[in-house]
Amino acid sequence: MKEKDTIEINVIQLLKALWKKKLLILLVAVVAGAAAFAYSSFVVKPEYRSTTRIYVVNRNQSDKTGLTNQDLQAGASLVKDYREIILSQDVLEKVVADLSLNINAKILAKKIQVTVPADTRIVSISVSDHKPDEASRIANALRDVAAQKIISVTRVSDVTTLEEARPATGPSSPNIRRNTLMGVGAGAGVVIVLVLLVELLDDRVKRPEDIEDVMKISLLGVIPDMDKLK
Repeated sequence: MKEKDTIEINVIQLLKALWKKKLLILLVAVVAGAAAFAYSSFVVKPEYRSTTRIYVVNRNQSDKTGLTNQDLQAGASLVKDYREIILSQDVLEKVVADLSLNINAKILAKKIQVTVPADTRIVSISVSDHKPDEASRIANALRDVAAQKIISVTRVSDVTTLEEARPATGPSSPNIRRNTLMGVGAGAGVVIVLVLLVELLDDRVKRPEDIEDVMKISLLGVIPDMDKLK
């Protein structure tokens, strides 16, 4: 039977190789982290996010007071429709016109995030902008226009504002701490991978065991390094 070539990985040897390069790994990690910090702090323009929330009642005003299970199930099935209405071209174009924005509806849509928490009929409308006041202004205007559109399209009786959008006190992005940690991890990870690849692909004879593995003969003795014995 033919002998199959196998590659033995000495974990201890790999760890020793990494330990020898610890200063290089640390240096690259620090440099990458500093670069990520500088980029996030001085290059990327911060964005601020404002959120407003609405609650849609899916019943006629003439109905008796109180919500039934049927009302809740019907409303839950329509929340995705509300999201599409909020992001519709008609709603976005009206917001742009009402606020005299210098952007078109397509660009405005990229600033908007509509979310619906699970098992609720609450719709959250978030708007991101480089100016906190502008983000809240757009969010509130979008809520008002969308509420009218939802009522006219779905024939619901009421769209209640649960929360007004307010100017954010701090930026929502970039996350400087997260980006810095990612830079440190990425820098260290790249160097670690390179060191491991070099060690695994290095086929030079560096240990007495390598001679036995390559030449298939028993090792009789080793000549000591006299410099290390001094």
